[in-house]
Amino acid sequence: MRLNISGLTPFTTIDFPSHLAAVVFLQGCSWRCSYCHNPHLLEVNKEGDDWEMLRRFLESRRGFLDGIVLSGGEPLLQSGLADAIASIKEMGFKVALHTAGANPRRLEQHLPMLDWVGLDIKTSFANYSQITGIEGSGDKARKSLALVIESGIDYEVRTTVDPNFFTRNTVLELAEVLAAAGVTHYA
Repeated sequence: MRLNISGLTPFTTIDFPSHLAAVVFLQGCSWRCSYCHNPHLLEVNKEGDDWEMLRRFLESRRGFLDGIVLSGGEPLLQSGLADAIASIKEMGFKVALHTAGANPRRLEQHLPMLDWVGLDIKTSFANYSQITGIEGSGDKARKSLALVIESGIDYEVRTTVDPNFFTRNTVLELAEVLAAAGVTHYA
């Protein structure tokens, strides 16, 4: 199994609501948001299979952690993600995914395997390319949002409010758009 792992937070109480978890940071992202929290994860900087290290860590945390958060970067870019999720679940952990929704097709494939999703909605869908640098990214985010809501999975939609892109009014407008789309958990 292949995962490009950049880092690990061994314990968190905030990244997977109501669960004690560890966060695995995976490399690679197809978007280039100017305020990215993890810009060092945008490119895949190392080759290799870090799965064995992660597996040993998870084995040592059985009975202590409830779940594992797969974050990034954009975890859905990882070719070994489905196998990793299945293995993590076989060890008895719940699995959460942090995603920007850049790949709705891959999200749809993985949703049935997940226990929770943290979906980053960056701005109004019409203005997405101003933040991501990628034309059409708003359509992908909109589709990903619909998939998460329709799936019935537990989720939280999040927005990083960068003052370079947001005013009080644009935040309120985005909240209204998300509520109209059916979002019930927004941070």
